[in-house]
Formats: sequence, structure tokens, C-alpha cells
Amino acid sequence: MKKFWVKIIPYNKNFVTAALESGADAVMVPRGFTKKVKELGLITTVSDDGDLRAGRDVLEVVINSKKDEENAARANRNKILIIRTGSWKVIPLENLVAQRGNLIAEAKNAQDAGLALGILEKGVDGILLDAKGANEIRKVSKMIKGSGEKIALARLKITAVRPVGMGDRVCIDTCTNMKAGEGMLVGNTSGGMFLVHSESIENPYVASRPFRVNAGGVHAYVRVPEGKMKYLADLRSGCEVTITDFRGNAQTGIIGRAKVEKRPMILVEARSGKNRVSLVMQNAETIRLTRPGGRPVSVVKLKKGDEVLGYAESSGRHFGMKVDETITEK
Repeated sequence: MKKFWVKIIPYNKNFVTAALESGADAVMVPRGFTKKVKELGLITTVSDDGDLRAGRDVLEVVINSKKDEENAARANRNKILIIRTGSWKVIPLENLVAQRGNLIAEAKNAQDAGLALGILEKGVDGILLDAKGANEIRKVSKMIKGSGEKIALARLKITAVRPVGMGDRVCIDTCTNMKAGEGMLVGNTSGGMFLVHSESIENPYVASRPFRVNAGGVHAYVRVPEGKMKYLADLRSGCEVTITDFRGNAQTGIIGRAKVEKRPMILVEARSGKNRVSLVMQNAETIRLTRPGGRPVSVVKLKKGDEVLGYAESSGRHFGMKVDETITEK
């Protein structure tokens, strides 16, 4: 997830409030104003006396020449580099993005921010917006926080569905209300996952819970930001999880609660080309996967040959991170 910092020099209470309400990750303020910021809300401060300090944690670099760029590339890679460019806005950032990480580009407006975020398709690691108005803060925040990942979903063909007995399943309750066609990618293995639909669908027997995904057994993987995976058993309040819609548009959700209960379970198996995908999940009418086009389908109505959406990859995972080695999961 890209970082969003807001530069508020001179100090402006309204701008700090806008940054907090927009979900900014940090604010840069003059020395002596960290306490005032903390009185308004919990957020990282960048200042001579802040949570992140100039010189110790953060280096500010102005790029006006090739020599400036070379010095920036050689700078301590453990420090966060704030880059301010002159008339040449693209080439210096391209060269730095290709050579190192921990890059925050200073931007005057949403247009500058968009340019920096698209450098070499990868973009810088974050934006420091030199705030001139609360509306611009909100606009850039929406650009960064609302963009999320774009996940290449696959059509999966169901090969088998069968009850497997009792097990511990996890409901993921988030701080986000999901819509029809949205859910989470969950699977028995890291190589294949189903798009498990949110409980946003009304029915005559149980009230909808649009903030919830009844994800699967405690052993299963769920996709989280930056393309990583976590076991459902490891989820806690405050953890981040990736919410994905049927078009592959992803956003980050914050977990409010992860609820584990014993329930009858069902094994769903599918294929995408040579990739096998499976998931043990609760055996109930309200538990749904997602068809191409976004329509939910109950797991109890699945038949061999039905198509649903999911994700398949060839690499294995080690502690949730993709690795190129031979890993067999069955």
C-alpha cells in the first residue's frame, strides 16, 4: 500500500483534521507541533521532534542536477527519502525508482501525485502532499487509498463438492461494508483461492452482514495487502485484509473481529487449467462463492462444471510471501 503523507508547514489545524479524516499515514509539521497534532488524533508525525525525525529517520533531497540524483541513489537505504524535483519531474524519479526503495515524492497537487505514482508502472512508495487546502488533501487521499491493487482473477471450474464433517471456521468481520460482487480471496493452499462472497445478500432467515466474509477453516490462507497471505487463524482485530470485487479491483479492509466457531464443513474443489483450487468452508446456504459477472452462488447449490471466480498462481509461499521454489500443497 502506498504511503500518504501531508506536509503542513506552517501549521494549520484544519489541514491536520483533513489529513486525519482522509486516512493519511503521517503529517509533516514544524518543530514543537507534534503535541498539538496528537491532541487531534493518533497519527505519525514527521518533524525535528516527531515520531520520524529529520536526519535520523528521514532525509529530504532536492534534485536539480544529475549529481543530486546520484547522491540520492547512494543515500542510506534504511532511511526514507523525500524527493523534491525541479523542472525535470519524471526522469530523476524514474532513475531512483529503478535503483532503490523507501522513496516519498513531494507533490504540490493531485496531478503531480498521479505522475509520481505512475513512474515505471511501479511508482514511488508514497506521496508527501504540500498541503494548500483541505479539498486537495481529500482528493489525493482518494487517489492513493482508493486505488488499491488490481488482481487478475481466473475462472475456476468446479470439480467436486462434498461434506467433510465438523471443523473450526473463521468469520472475518471488517470495518467496511461490502457490496454485491465483493468478498475475499481464500484457499486451502497459497496456489489457488476462491473469491468468497461477502454476507451482503438479503435472505428471509438471517439478516445480512455486509461487513462479513464467512471465510473458511482456520487453516486456510486469505489474501492481504501487497500480495501476501495470512492464515485465517492468525487474524486479529486491527489486521489488514484485501477486499476484492468480481472485476479484480481491490481495497484494504481493517478487521474489527475474527470469530472462530465449530460448524459443519464442506470441501469445494475446482480447476483453472493445470492449477487445482480447493477450500474447506462452512456448509450452509448463506455461504457463497462468486460467479463470473459478480453474482453470488451458495456452496450448497454448486454442481460439477459450474464456473466461479478465484485466483491461481504457480509459486509457493513461505510465511505468506511468494517464493520461487518447489512447494507441494495438497
